[in-house]
Amino acid sequence: MPGSEYILEMNGITKIFPGVKALDNVHFNLKAGEIHALVGENGAGKSTFIKTLTGVHQPDGGEIILNGEKVVMTDPITAQERGIAAIYQHAASYPDLSVAENIFIGHEFKIGPFIDWPKMNREAKKLLDSIDANLSPTASVGSLTVGQQQLVEIAKALSMDAKILIMDEPTASLSQREAEDLYTIARRLRDQGVGIILISHRFEDIFGLADRVTVFRDAQYIGSWKLEEVDQPFLVHHMVGREITQLFPKKETVVGEELLKLEHLTRTGFYRDINMTVRSGEIVGLTGLVGAGRTEVMESVFGVTKPDSGRIIFRGEEVKDQTPTQMMARGLGMLPENRQKEGLLLAWSINHNISLSVLDKCQNGIFVNRGKEYELSNKMKELLAIKAPDTDTHTGALSGGNQQKVVVAKQLAAEPQVIILDEPTKGVDVGSKAAIYEIMSDLASQGLGILMISSELPEVINMSDRIYVMSEGKVTKEFTDTKSLTQDDILHAAMPQSK
Repeated sequence: MPGSEYILEMNGITKIFPGVKALDNVHFNLKAGEIHALVGENGAGKSTFIKTLTGVHQPDGGEIILNGEKVVMTDPITAQERGIAAIYQHAASYPDLSVAENIFIGHEFKIGPFIDWPKMNREAKKLLDSIDANLSPTASVGSLTVGQQQLVEIAKALSMDAKILIMDEPTASLSQREAEDLYTIARRLRDQGVGIILISHRFEDIFGLADRVTVFRDAQYIGSWKLEEVDQPFLVHHMVGREITQLFPKKETVVGEELLKLEHLTRTGFYRDINMTVRSGEIVGLTGLVGAGRTEVMESVFGVTKPDSGRIIFRGEEVKDQTPTQMMARGLGMLPENRQKEGLLLAWSINHNISLSVLDKCQNGIFVNRGKEYELSNKMKELLAIKAPDTDTHTGALSGGNQQKVVVAKQLAAEPQVIILDEPTKGVDVGSKAAIYEIMSDLASQGLGILMISSELPEVINMSDRIYVMSEGKVTKEFTDTKSLTQDDILHAAMPQSK
């Protein structure tokens, strides 16, 4: 299409899997030197759309026009050769290889049959310097932080002379500082003429970076707008197809007895002198920068690791040398941050995942009573509004938000008195976030104690009755009044203290 203002046009794209229309006549276009956000709930079709663009899937209808020419992306290599690259939330890197090897894998510099290591390291350094990444080309990628691995992925895209860069949930696992660094790099690439497709559930990313936004819902194209034409409620309404009148549905509860108490808990190299309490009917927020030691404390409480000193008192009784199984039997549940690796068996059904934590309740002697198992899983499916045809559906086939609900269901099935939620809405769309918040509020109103670990400051402020802030392995502040609290107040307490 000669004279088009777009470097990419995807018109009427349709993709059908057995029994599912994953994309239904959707549209998207991109200009050079533009950041165009693609948003929608989990299951809206964003991932299938990107896989169609990058050659992983072949569309069943529609056309892809690249630089005015109709093209067919037969495979990912073809997409790369045409200047399309993607970086994902979980970097697709090789941890045992060097930075330079990861950047140039598949297109190494060679002298005859041999790799030209000096040239490859020099060229890797040039690419890293161009995005202000202070990394050694010879460093092992496995030794880098998640944020640094993202920079390696960007350098890899630049090494292939990418003109279109897809950033899929790029800040989901980054600290605030790393996210700001990524924003700076994205703007610089945009100013150099790279077209960027941004996929994110974080409104901070969308309104902080994008020039335009397109919404998908239920595998269909809903609309495209310039960022200055929209606000957050407008996007939420179009993403979920209804008004969400209250994103943070926090109920007033009666705070009761102390259920969990930590006294001077210390694990050398991870955290020190931690003092916390959680009471019945209370949502306690635990926040801080990535690496502050929040998850490590809770892993010790749950019995995954052992503290070196201090006391854990659960429901009035000190516990020692506990295991996760023993803590669950006592009435403590924990939703891990990495639900796919630590919270779910993706090849298993919803039914089997939910019953896994309470098999003793579903047994007749040494055999599992399938009737009891289905009764439990169907009850949880209805309670948490898990979107799936039935509980025999494989968990790996669910959207991220529904996978998160299955993990919550698995914990609730054990009827805990206290539940630890580690980043409960990470990678979850706005509709599922509201649902998870409502579940949390309902549980607290029923007398459960909830300890929520989160980097999302709006949810920490709006859902917590009290807030602990950690920095460099220590609790630096406890906020007991959250009504007038600001994000700046929390960030100030979370920043590393000067020596």
